[in-house]
Amino acid sequence: MAQATGSVITVERFAKGKTFQEYLDSGIRNRDLFERNYEGTVVTSAQGAALQALAAKPGGPHRMVVIGEDWCPDVYRGLGVAQRIAESLGVELRMFERDQNRDMIAEYLKDGEFESIPVFVFYDRDQRELCHFIERPALANQQIHQTRDVLGDTSPEGIARQLGHEPSEDEIKEARAAARDRYLEWQKGETWAGWRVATVDEVISLLETATA
Repeated sequence: MAQATGSVITVERFAKGKTFQEYLDSGIRNRDLFERNYEGTVVTSAQGAALQALAAKPGGPHRMVVIGEDWCPDVYRGLGVAQRIAESLGVELRMFERDQNRDMIAEYLKDGEFESIPVFVFYDRDQRELCHFIERPALANQQIHQTRDVLGDTSPEGIARQLGHEPSEDEIKEARAAARDRYLEWQKGETWAGWRVATVDEVISLLETATA
């Protein structure tokens, strides 16, 4: 096989990554949220047909890399989506932790500057990159203000305004825990689910352009 050059993500490096299940079993934080987002992602019949058509192309996707970290909401939402995409394509997926693979993320800095995650990278059979997706779909960027509305201002100053007095350390912890609970509950709703759907659609569009 003719190995494409120029990237640190070679076929040999790819093989050292974790499968989706291996990553879940590796002692990560937020395993329940990774599983919830995987189970909540349903590839529609139209999306599945598009992905299968892409996989059938001679130069279509053959492998998929995801770069992320277990604490990141975009990652625990996105990895489950990536796994569903990989299943529909019939390709291998490998997960790599960003902070242990700085040379990988250096190839995919958002706006040439930010180590945003997750990153999905698609390769053909010869490990030539077809396309990549970074962080979240455009729809999520348009609606991201909703997360700030749900969380509220959890800075000490913001909490002080809510309480009407200078908060104690315990009160700050309680307010932030309550904000996280609100955020996790909000993630069960339609907006968050819509971001998963939009991610699949964006990946299909990227792959269709790459393989046209």
